[in-house]
Parts: sequence; structure tokens; C-alpha cells
Amino acid sequence: MLGAILSTLLAAFVIGVLARWAVPGPDPMPIWMTTGFGLVGAIIGNSIAFLAFGSGIDSGTAFSAWFFSVLAASLLVIAHRRWVQHRPITGPEAHKPPASPFGRRPDVSDQLRKLADLHRDGVLTDEEFEAKKAELLARS
Repeated sequence: MLGAILSTLLAAFVIGVLARWAVPGPDPMPIWMTTGFGLVGAIIGNSIAFLAFGSGIDSGTAFSAWFFSVLAASLLVIAHRRWVQHRPITGPEAHKPPASPFGRRPDVSDQLRKLADLHRDGVLTDEEFEAKKAELLARS
């Protein structure tokens, strides 16, 4: 039983690594997330291969299961980059690392509140406050 669990996790990790390799650009994520994408991709890919080719075990079915597993995991990595990290999939911007871990963008309204607090406390002058406020609003 332990061997089956470990071999499943190893296969999921390999599928996740291949999926991350197939998508251009850096995708900083922990090992557990790579393995999770590989595991979900393996479930989806094996299901597609089973539905398309049946349950017979031969080299073509095994290859199609791996192929569809990596394809499904790649689509999950693309979805993660697009909707969680808020980064493009292709182009020069895809090769830049995300601005913060896991693609979380700082909330502009929170930053504006902090900026207003600094201005109110006298840390920022009126000119500095307006310049930083315009910079924050231009980025959003």
C-alpha cells in the first residue's frame, strides 16, 4: 500500500514538473502544488484515455494516459498563471517572474489608505503623497 502511494506521488510530481516545463516562463510554486497539479492532471488524463481507448493496457494506451495527464496538468498551470497569478501565458511578460508570491497583488485601496495615513502623520509631503497616489492609480 505504501509503495502504491509513493509511486502515485512520484508519478504526479513528474507529471507536474513536465507540465510546468511545457508552459514558458517561471512559475514559482512549492513542491506540493506541483505534485497537486500533476495528481489532478493524472486523474483527468487517465479518465480521458480510459474513455477514449478503453481499459486495455498496451503501450499506446499507456502513452496516451501520460500524454493526456501532462496536457491536463499543463492546462491547470496555465489557468493558475492566468487567474491566480494574473500573468500572461505568452509574450515577453510571461517570462518575467510574478510580482509577489503566488501572484497575489497588493490591494490598491489598502495601499492608498496606508499612503493617506503616512500623509496624515506628516511623513509624506503633499507633493510626495500626490505623486505616489497617481503612481498607484496608474498601476491599477
